[in-house]
Amino acid sequence: MGFCLALAWTLLVGSWTSMGAQNPISWEVQRFDGWYNNLMEHRWGSKGSRLQRLVPASYADGVYQPLREPHLPNPRNLSNTAMRGPAGQASLRNRTVLGVFFGYHVLSDLVSVETPGCPAEFLNIHIPPGDPVFDPDRRGDVVLPFQRSRWDPETGQSPSNPRDLTNEVTGWLDGSAIYGSSHSWSDALRSFSGGQLASGPDPAFPRNAQSPLLMWTAPDPATGQRGPRGLYAFGAERGNRDPFLQALGLLWFRYHNLCAQRLAREHPQWGDEELFQHARKRVIATYQNIVLYEWLPSFLQKTPPKYAGYSPFLDPSISPEFLVASEQFFSTMVPPGVYMRELLPGGLLESHGDPGPLFSTIVLNQFVRLRDGDRYWFENTRNGLFSEEEIAEIRNTSLRDVLVAVTNMNPSALQPNVFFWHMGDPCPQPRQLSTEGLPACGPSIMWDYFEGSGFGFGVTIGTLCCFPLVSLLSAWIVARLRRRNFKRLQGQNRQSIMSEKLVGGMEALEWQGHKEPSRPVLVHLQPGQICVVDGRLSVLRTIQLRPPQQVNLILSGNHGRRALLLKIPKEYDLVLLFNLEAERQVLVENLRGALKESGLRFQEWELQEQELMRAAVTREQRSHLLETFFRHLFSQVLDIDQADAGTLPLDSSQKVREALTCELSRAEFAESLGLKPQDMFVESMFSLADKDGNGYLSFREFLDILVVFMKGSPEEKSRLMFRMYDFDGNGLISKDEFIRMLRSFIEISNNCLSKAQLTEVVESMFRESGFQDKEELTWEDFHFMLRDHDSELRFTQLCVKGVEVPEVIKDLCRRASYISQEKICPSPRLSARCPHSNAGVEWAAQRLQCPMDTDPPQETRRRFGKKVTSFQPLLFTEAHREKFQRGRRHQTLQQFKRFIENYRRHIGCVAVFYAITGGLFLERAYYYAFGAHHTGITDTTRVGIILSRGTAASISFMFSYILLTMCRNLITFLRETFLNRYVPFDAAVDFHRLIASTAIVLTVLHSAGHVVNVYLFSISPLSVLSCLFPGLFHDDGSEFPQKYYWWFFQTVPGLTGVLLLLVLAIMYVFASHHFRRHSFRGFWLTHHLYILLYVLLIIHGSFGLIQLPRFHIFFLVPALIYVGDKLVSLSRKKVEISVVKAELLPSGVTHLQFQRPQGFEYKSGQWVRIACLALGTTEYHPFTLTSAPHEDTLSLHIRAAGPWTTRLREIYSPPTGDGCAKYPKLYLDGPFGEGHQEWHKFEVSVLVGGGIGVTPFASILKDLVFKSSVSCQVFCKKIYFIWVTRTQRQFEWLADIIREVEENDRQDLVSVHIYITQLAEKFDLRTTMLYICERHFQKVLNRSLFTGLRSITHFGRPPFEPFFKSLQEVHPQVRKIGVFSCGPPGMTKNVEKACQLINKQDQTHFSHHYENF
Repeated sequence: MGFCLALAWTLLVGSWTSMGAQNPISWEVQRFDGWYNNLMEHRWGSKGSRLQRLVPASYADGVYQPLREPHLPNPRNLSNTAMRGPAGQASLRNRTVLGVFFGYHVLSDLVSVETPGCPAEFLNIHIPPGDPVFDPDRRGDVVLPFQRSRWDPETGQSPSNPRDLTNEVTGWLDGSAIYGSSHSWSDALRSFSGGQLASGPDPAFPRNAQSPLLMWTAPDPATGQRGPRGLYAFGAERGNRDPFLQALGLLWFRYHNLCAQRLAREHPQWGDEELFQHARKRVIATYQNIVLYEWLPSFLQKTPPKYAGYSPFLDPSISPEFLVASEQFFSTMVPPGVYMRELLPGGLLESHGDPGPLFSTIVLNQFVRLRDGDRYWFENTRNGLFSEEEIAEIRNTSLRDVLVAVTNMNPSALQPNVFFWHMGDPCPQPRQLSTEGLPACGPSIMWDYFEGSGFGFGVTIGTLCCFPLVSLLSAWIVARLRRRNFKRLQGQNRQSIMSEKLVGGMEALEWQGHKEPSRPVLVHLQPGQICVVDGRLSVLRTIQLRPPQQVNLILSGNHGRRALLLKIPKEYDLVLLFNLEAERQVLVENLRGALKESGLRFQEWELQEQELMRAAVTREQRSHLLETFFRHLFSQVLDIDQADAGTLPLDSSQKVREALTCELSRAEFAESLGLKPQDMFVESMFSLADKDGNGYLSFREFLDILVVFMKGSPEEKSRLMFRMYDFDGNGLISKDEFIRMLRSFIEISNNCLSKAQLTEVVESMFRESGFQDKEELTWEDFHFMLRDHDSELRFTQLCVKGVEVPEVIKDLCRRASYISQEKICPSPRLSARCPHSNAGVEWAAQRLQCPMDTDPPQETRRRFGKKVTSFQPLLFTEAHREKFQRGRRHQTLQQFKRFIENYRRHIGCVAVFYAITGGLFLERAYYYAFGAHHTGITDTTRVGIILSRGTAASISFMFSYILLTMCRNLITFLRETFLNRYVPFDAAVDFHRLIASTAIVLTVLHSAGHVVNVYLFSISPLSVLSCLFPGLFHDDGSEFPQKYYWWFFQTVPGLTGVLLLLVLAIMYVFASHHFRRHSFRGFWLTHHLYILLYVLLIIHGSFGLIQLPRFHIFFLVPALIYVGDKLVSLSRKKVEISVVKAELLPSGVTHLQFQRPQGFEYKSGQWVRIACLALGTTEYHPFTLTSAPHEDTLSLHIRAAGPWTTRLREIYSPPTGDGCAKYPKLYLDGPFGEGHQEWHKFEVSVLVGGGIGVTPFASILKDLVFKSSVSCQVFCKKIYFIWVTRTQRQFEWLADIIREVEENDRQDLVSVHIYITQLAEKFDLRTTMLYICERHFQKVLNRSLFTGLRSITHFGRPPFEPFFKSLQEVHPQVRKIGVFSCGPPGMTKNVEKACQLINKQDQTHFSHHYENF
C-alpha cells in the first residue's frame, strides 16, 4: 500500500524533480492547496478539509441542530456579562498590539470558517428588550443575523456522523495568507518577473485587488462606493479586514520581494520560477520559525518541546476548540456543535493576563501537531529543503529582523522582542488607550434591499402583463388593415361604377340625434329623388320626391348658419351640418331647383339651431313609432291582448294615435319583410296593398293584407296572389305574368334560374294541369293548379321581421325532410306534440295518414333506385318499435361507456401525454420541495422555485413534442400503419392547439413563479445569494444584492424569459381563430417566430442558473424528426409545376388544373400546400385536391376569401385579346392526410360539405364512382352526400361533378341531398311557391328546378339528428357509420352535436371526422 502511494506521489510531482541536479529546484515543491503533505492521508491539512474535533459533538438532535435557549444562556446576555467592566486596562505582561494582530495573521493562515454555509442556515440571536445598543426602544423584536459557517456536506447525516465544519484555507503553516490557498490564486499574485509578487504603481505595495481574486472588499462606508482603492491583493481572503492585518500582509509581501531580489543578484542565471520558489521556501521557513519559536512562547508563556522529527502518523488537522481558544478578542462567530459556549466562559474565568491552562493546552497541542505532522517543516532535514547551516540561520531570524529588512530602519529603533515592551525599550506608548475621548458608536443601521423598488417592480410586472394586450392591439390593427385592403380590392369595380353615377355630391355631416354620433355623407340630387351615401359610396338612404308632397326646408339662423333640416311627409327627417354657410347655400339652391322640377310644393323658414334639432324626427324616433305600429297591427290580427301589444305609459294614447295614423314607405315595408325595396315581390305586394295609390301604406291597408295571410283560407291566399300578379288587371294571368311571378319568388335566391328554365317550368305546370292549350289563366285555373298544395297554402304567412312562426305550424309543415311527410306515418312523438283540440292540427293529422298496403311509395322507388321491390324503412322516420326504458343512472352509465368507446384513442393519447407532463412537474416539484435542501434554494423561495421548476419541466416537454404534431409527412405515413388504430392522427391539429393552450397556461404559472423568485432574491443578503448562485455572487463585501431589474433585464435567463413572453404573446394572439381568418399572412409570418422561440428556449435554459440544462433532453429527438420532415417538404417545394388550365367560376371560385409531378401518389380527400411564384415563394396555403387519384392532372377549386386568394384569382384571369395564356407556375408540397381519406373504411359513409368545404368530397365522389365502374373492390357500399350552400350558383362546378357522378352511378352508391340555406325555411308566400315549383319540377322531369340534378333540393338547414336516426333504421346491420364534415365551424359543430346525441344510445355508432375552414 505504501509503495503504491509513493508511486502515485512520484507521478504527481515528478515534473518538479525530474531535472535532478541540473534544475535549481532540487526539492519537492509544496502544493499551494495543502494536498499530499502526508503521503498516506493526502487530504490532511488541505483546503476544504474538515476540522478535527478534540471532544465529541454536542448537538441538540445529535446531528446538526445547535443547542439554543433555554438550554443555553442568551448570547447577547453572555457577551454583555463577559465584557462588562472598565476598558483600556494595560497588559499585565506588557504585550504589544503587534502580538495580538500577528496572532490574527497566523489564524488567517491556518483556519478560515468565516465563509457562510450553503445552503444558508441562520441562528439569529434574539436581542433582549432594552439593550442599550440594539434595542433602546424596548421593541423586543430585534435580532442579530447570524449565519452558520460552511460545513462538510458528507457530515450531518446521522448521530454517528454529526456535522463538521470545513477549513477554507490550508491547515499548515505554509504561508497561505501570503501566497494564497490555490495555484490560481498564487498566479494572480505573481508578477512572473524576477520571482517577485506583483506590485502596484508603487513597488512597495501590492497591486490592487482584482475581480478574479475572492477578496473581501467592503464598500467605502462614507460614500458607499465600491472599488479597489486601498485594497491590496493578498493571499488571505480577509487580508484587508483591518489596518493591522493589512500591515502584516505588506510586511510579508516586501520580505518575499526582498528575498527574490537578493537571490536574483546571487544567481543571475535563474529564471522567474526558480527565484520565486526559492524565495517562497525561505519566506515560509522564516514565517514558521517566528510563529512557533517567537510568537507562540510570547502568547502562551510556554516554550514548545524540542523538534524530534517528522511524524507521518500524527493528524495535524485544525480543531474547532483551537479556533475558540486562540481568539484573543473572541469574535461573535463561534461555531456551534461543540462545547464552545461552555468552553468560552470556562477559559475566560481561568485566564488572568495569560491564557489559562485549558486554552494553553489546546493551543500548544495544535501548534505542536502542526509542526511535527508537517512534511515540509523547515527543520525536517529529510525533505531536502534546507541544510543544517540554513536551518540555523533561519532559527536566528526574528520578526524584528524582518521588520528592519523591509523598512530599512535603524535596528536600534526596535526592541529585541517586538511582542513585548519593557522599560527602557525604544518606541514607548504615549498613553494608555481607553474609551475616554473616543466618539460614541453610531446607531445600528438596518438595510432594506427592496426599499424604493416597489413601484418599479410593479410597473415591470404590469408591463409584462401588457404583452398580450399589445399583441392583441397589433393583431387588431393588422386585421383591420387587411380587411380594409381586401374590401378595397373587392370594391374597386363597384366604386368606379357608383362614382360615375354619383358625381357632384355635396359633403356634409348627417346629424342622427343627441345619442348618436354624426356621420360624414355625400348628398346627391337626382331626378325624383335625393340619394345619401357614405364615404365608400354605399347608399344609406334614398328619399323619393313625388307630388303632391309638401316639403319643409328649415335653416338655422345662428351658430354659423350651418344646419339644414329637410322635412318630408311620412319619412324621418334629414338634418345636415356644413362647415360653411356658403356650402349650405349651394345645396339649398340646388334643392330648390330640384323641388320645382319635381313639381313639389315647399316652404322655407329659419329657426335657432337648438330648436331645429328639437323639431327634427330622427330615425330612432321613427323606429319606435313603427314598432308600436306593428305591435298593434298584429294584436288585432292574432287577437293578442292590448296590453301585450306595446301600449306605452304616460302619453301612450298620443303615441298610439301617432303610430296608427302613420304610413309606411316602400323602403320601410321592404325592410319589414327583410327584402330590398327594388325587389319585384315588394313592388307587386306594395302595389296591391296601396289601394289609394299615394305611395304609402296606411294601418288599414297593411291590416287588410295581413289578415288574409294570417287567417285566410287557401282560396283567399291564392286569390290574393292572383291579384298581385295580374299586372294588366284584366282578371287573367298570362304565361308572361306567371313567369314574372316566379321570377319575383326566386329573387331571394339571387335569380338562380335562367329565363329558359322558367319557361320550361311554366310549360310543364300548364301541361300537368291540362292547360297546355291556354295562354291565360283565370283564378279558378290558377287555384286548380295549386290543388295538391292546400296544406302548404293553409300555413303560408307573410313573414314580418320580429314575428315568430308558431311552433305547431313548424311541426306540421316541416319541409326540410328527405322524404315528403305526406306519404309516411306521423311518429308518436309528433302526435304527442300536437294538441287534438286544434282543428288545424287534426286536419293535418288526417292528411298524414299512411297507406295500409306494404308496397313502397312511388317516391321511395324513385329515391332509392329501381331495384327496390319491397318496403324498407325510410329516411327521416322514427322507429316504430318500443324501446326498453332504463333507469337514469343506467342511462348515464351507458352514455359514459359510449363516450369512452367513441373517443378511446383520443382519451388514451391525451391521458398518456398529460401523465408524462404531470409526472415531470411532480418530479421537479418533489425534488425542490424535499430533495434540494442541500442547495438552499428551497429555503429561500419554496413556492416560487417549486412552481417555476415544475412548470419548466412540463413546458420543456410540451414545446418539444408539439413539433411532432406539425410533421405532416410523418403523420400522413403513420396513418396508414397499425398505429392509426391507437393514435388519432386526424386530430393532430386539435392536439397541437390543446398542447399550445396548456403550455401557455403553464408559461404564465412559470412566469408567476419567477416573479416570486425575483422578489425574494432582491431582498436576500449576499451571503445567501452567494450560496445559491456561486457563479454570479461572491460574499466578499464588495457588492450589495442586485436589484429586481438586474434579474429581469441583465441576466441571460431573465432577458430571454422576457423576450420569450413577448414572442409567445405575438404567436398566440395571431394564431387565434379570429385573427387567423382575417389575416392569414399575419398568422403565417408570426408563427414562423417558432425558430426564434426555440433559440431563446435553448439559451434560456442553457445558462444553468439554478440547475443544469435539461431542455435538450426533450428537444433533441423531436427536433431531428421535425427537421427531417421539413427536408422532405423542401425537396418537393422547389419543383416548379406548370398550370395547364385556369378557369374563373362564379362566386369567386378559381379552378386550377396543373401537372401531376412524377411519382405523386395521393388518396381522395387528401390536401396539399401551394405557393404561387407570382405572389412569393414563401407563403404557402393549404387546399384540398378536387381531382381523383386516377386522373392524370391535379385540380384545385379555390374560393377568393382573402387578399391572397383574391390576388390569385386576378393573376389567373383569362388574358385579353387573342394571346395564348401563360399562367404563373406553382410550388407544391404534399400530399398530406386527414380524416376524410378514411371514407372507404366504413360500410356506410356520410359526407357533409358546407360552402367551399365540399372540395374534398368532390374527389371522393369521383373516386368512388370510378372504382365501382372498373369493378374495384370497395368496402364502402353507400355514401350519403349532403351539400349545404346559400345558393347553388355559388358552386356550380360541383353541380357538374355531381351530375357526372349521377350519370356514372349505376349501382346506386351515392345519395345526394342539396340544401339551399338562402331560401330560409319560412312559411311565407315566397318559399311556399318555390317549394311547390320545386316539387312539381322534380315530379315531372325527375330533376331539381334549381340545380338540374336528380338529387332533391331542400330549403333551409339539414336536420342532422333525425337523419342519423333514420340511417340506423335504413342500415340496421351496420354497427359503425363514418361521418365526414368540412365547412364552417357552426355546421361542423351541429354535426358533432348530432353524433354525440345519437352515440349516447346503444345502437349504430357514428364516427365523426371534421375539418373547418
